[in-house]
Amino acid sequence: MGMHQRRFNLPPLDLIQGFEAAARTLSFTRAAEELCITQSAVSRQIRALEEHLGVTLFERRPRSLALTEQGLSLQRTTTEILERLQETANRLRADAGSPHLTVTTTGGFASLWLIPRLRTFTALHPDVDVRISATYKAVNLERSLVDVAVRYCKAEEAPAGAIRLFGEELLPVCSPALQASQPHPLRTLADLRHHVLLRMDVEGATHMDWDTWLAAQGHAGLKPAGSMRFDSYEQAIQAAAGGQGVAMGIGRLVSGLMASGQLVAPFCASMIGDRSYFVIRSALTGDRPQVRAFLDWLVAEARTAMEAEGAEAEPSPSTRARRGGATAAAAPRNGAGEPSTP
Repeated sequence: MGMHQRRFNLPPLDLIQGFEAAARTLSFTRAAEELCITQSAVSRQIRALEEHLGVTLFERRPRSLALTEQGLSLQRTTTEILERLQETANRLRADAGSPHLTVTTTGGFASLWLIPRLRTFTALHPDVDVRISATYKAVNLERSLVDVAVRYCKAEEAPAGAIRLFGEELLPVCSPALQASQPHPLRTLADLRHHVLLRMDVEGATHMDWDTWLAAQGHAGLKPAGSMRFDSYEQAIQAAAGGQGVAMGIGRLVSGLMASGQLVAPFCASMIGDRSYFVIRSALTGDRPQVRAFLDWLVAEARTAMEAEGAEAEPSPSTRARRGGATAAAAPRNGAGEPSTP
């Protein structure tokens, strides 16, 4: 039977902690106070560590301490390792204390749809700490330790196992004051030539611009009074609510602001885009009770929102006609408004 060699041949952790405190404070007295032991005990720990390693770690001067080159080398490593150990210990304690989950999605979905509804989830699960990471960059759930992602993409781009929350109905939106503004109120699409169009401008993102939408409505080549570009969807929508111009609304995301009267849809023209919001969960943490609960809540919340509008999935043309909408014959070539997401 062969001898098993021990993988680690390290000095005891208390010697390492004693060294870290002495190296940081350059004082055995202050290190002793911090560690709640005597100064002679710290001195003994440092001597034991030096013997274990066969090097001198400190230059002991009459009134001060200084680290030797070997001491500096050990300090760099011990500081990094002890900090990482502390972070992990903190995280494990926090995990034991209260279940949490991290959701990544676009800023637009987070601020306009998810956050206004989140209190209904926290009311059902007050012990679950929900952390929201809003980003327009693609995120690897497992590598980034993210539990749930809501992605805005075409059906064929949705990852395996993704659940569709809802699609996009695209319609111009603005503030009521802008709609009624004189001398150029917004009554027909042609009136847009007197107004500023608010556009998304996110690097690397494919999103439909106003030109594609206008072309689909039979107004190709319409020149607006001006354009303003934003690097996030929620900024463009907030600018629209603030009367700065007309934005391209994604129906589900702007419905709250329309219900409160901050935004209106000045035209009956709307169209169905080819992107939808899909939710996926991490292969590592997707089966945790709080993650399953959040996913179930998210799907139910999306269904409730659609049922409230009298639509089971996408509104049918007849439903839209009752609401004063008209579907364009052409579907847009790309998604609209929000860039593709995590």
